[in-house]
Amino acid sequence: MSETVVVTGAAGGIGSEAAHAFADDGATVVLGGRNRDAIETLAAEIGAEWLRADARDEFDAERLMETASRAGDSSGIDVVVPCAAVYHGDAGHTPLGETGYSTFDDTIRTNVRGVFATVREALPHMDSDGRVLVPTGSVATDPKPGFGAYAVSKAAAEGVARQFAVDCEPAVGCVDPGAVDTELHGMGGRDPADVGGLFTWAASVPDTLDGGVVGLKDWKQATR
Repeated sequence: MSETVVVTGAAGGIGSEAAHAFADDGATVVLGGRNRDAIETLAAEIGAEWLRADARDEFDAERLMETASRAGDSSGIDVVVPCAAVYHGDAGHTPLGETGYSTFDDTIRTNVRGVFATVREALPHMDSDGRVLVPTGSVATDPKPGFGAYAVSKAAAEGVARQFAVDCEPAVGCVDPGAVDTELHGMGGRDPADVGGLFTWAASVPDTLDGGVVGLKDWKQATR
């Protein structure tokens, strides 16, 4: 029986490749994202279901999870990957002291509240063996100049994941794929296709994932 996996922010980058990896493993994948054309195209490519959903809107998150809970061979959701995120401005050139209030608010609303809403609305449809994989990055714990609100949001998203980990039965943790070449920051890095397997692996080690951060080194050591 295949698992049901929900990926938000699936229109491109890490979200798209995580969706590909789970679909390749035979999962029933349900995609959410704001770019209707992009997620519809991806859904057709990998045989997934999809729903236009804005991670900042809890009602969209609720509808997405209700749809996903009916998508698989059995009711419920097994894995959630909340990839929806924004970066306003040029990465490395957005110091916090020069960040506008509306920019800060939207970054936190998308990258932190969006994770909270996605997980909160998924929980009623998850059993104790469910898993939540929250993408993160080194800026969450090792701030670098110029990453402003984005770095703050990643640190806060890790905090959200840790608190869910102690407050609920499903395993909730963070996945750090390192520097990945996506449109989000435009700073180069690994091909997103090279890190999709990290997410499927992280979903297979709930005890390691829960409350922690797993990354490329963990994945490579475990699968070499």
